[in-house]
Amino acid sequence: MPQRTFRVLGPAFIGPLAALLLSALVISLTTERFLETQNLLNVSLQVSIIAIMAIGSTAVILTGGIDLSPGSMMALLTMLIAIFIKWNHFSLGAAAGLLVVLGCALGAINGIMVAYLRIPSFIATLATLSAYKGWSFLYNNGSPIFSVSQDLEPIFYGSLLGIPLPFYYVLVCYLIASVFLHHTIPGREIYAVGGNEAAARLSGIKVRKVHMLAYIIAGGTAGIASIVMAARLNSGSPNYGAGMELQAIGAAVIGGASLAGGYGNVIATLIGALTIAIVQNGLNLNDVPTSWQGITLGIIIAAAVGIDRWRGEVGGFFARLLPGGRRSKILPPAPSEPSIVESRQPAGGSKHAAGDTKQP
Repeated sequence: MPQRTFRVLGPAFIGPLAALLLSALVISLTTERFLETQNLLNVSLQVSIIAIMAIGSTAVILTGGIDLSPGSMMALLTMLIAIFIKWNHFSLGAAAGLLVVLGCALGAINGIMVAYLRIPSFIATLATLSAYKGWSFLYNNGSPIFSVSQDLEPIFYGSLLGIPLPFYYVLVCYLIASVFLHHTIPGREIYAVGGNEAAARLSGIKVRKVHMLAYIIAGGTAGIASIVMAARLNSGSPNYGAGMELQAIGAAVIGGASLAGGYGNVIATLIGALTIAIVQNGLNLNDVPTSWQGITLGIIIAAAVGIDRWRGEVGGFFARLLPGGRRSKILPPAPSEPSIVESRQPAGGSKHAAGDTKQP
């Protein structure tokens, strides 16, 4: 039973959850204001934007890629929703729906460059990071658009049953993402491509379409996060979203997603996003300068990446701590992270094993 519990919860949740609880404990000891109800509600508001954006970052990382453009997408999309509502008099629903579609389109541009033009994801999304940011400055002479609509702010500051609405947005988005990634064929294909792209291709998976899908998801979640950001400040600005792509990537990595692809859990990404929000909140409560906040976040991300690189050794260490535990029983991914490669092998066996990357 202990081995089964560790296998299900350990690789995906125990590490990120321990980091979250340790961060909360340290901050609660340094300031009494951290555990106040109002402050905890503020944390739930602060985490919502990064948490939603991190879903898309996780999908891309699971395929073995990286997306550096969501922050610039947010700058462009908040300007567009402000223009749609304030200048073109779109309804709030129509503007929000169009923004998500545009976000998916921007993500598709990344996907085309990575999947079909074979440009490395780091270079492709670095290029669009610059391009989307420059595009956002083309509107309103590069100046923010304020006081967009009186109907926009309640999207962020409203509440239901005493709980801020952004909490429900995050809950719904992560529920959908978890079901998609773990219980649908396209979601399982994302894991398969990240785990072994050559084997996935041999098993009949259309690898290029899977990469495209991951970047489209990243663009769509950036669109949703942009709506929440515009509602939070009732404005659009080409300066919004700066650095948020790194926080989103950091949330995924702190949540245990492997930068090599094929390993990770979107719910653990939410834990990673909460960790970042709690650390930032604690630094603010302790009046830590902004410069040191950036340094602290960088150290946390670097530590998370280091743990990712040493995951095998860490897993072996915990395996030896369990009574009668064996390393081989703990290192494989949890059942919640399935691979579609094996399910596509022909009946009666195949000439090639799922992990074999050699051509016949």
